[in-house]
Amino acid sequence: MEKKIRTVNILKETRKVSEHVNEERKKYIQIRKTLREALKEESKSIPQLAVDTNLPLPDVTYYLMTLLKFGEVAVDGIDDMDEYYFYKLIK
Repeated sequence: MEKKIRTVNILKETRKVSEHVNEERKKYIQIRKTLREALKEESKSIPQLAVDTNLPLPDVTYYLMTLLKFGEVAVDGIDDMDEYYFYKLIK
């Protein structure tokens, strides 16, 4: 009897991911790791994370919202001036 080949395996063999997509994926993984490391000790606001990680504010916002969307971080309150939310790492 002939062994069945799963469609997903055929697609993996025939379709290759472009180098650009691989580079962007690596960048995302590294920034995600950096943000998670910065949030390990205490909750922080987006401007605090930007300073601590030396990343541009828009990049921190984008990647932090991605982590929030996928449940890796959570809102941990708001500052006294009602300007910035604090984010904490979900363990």
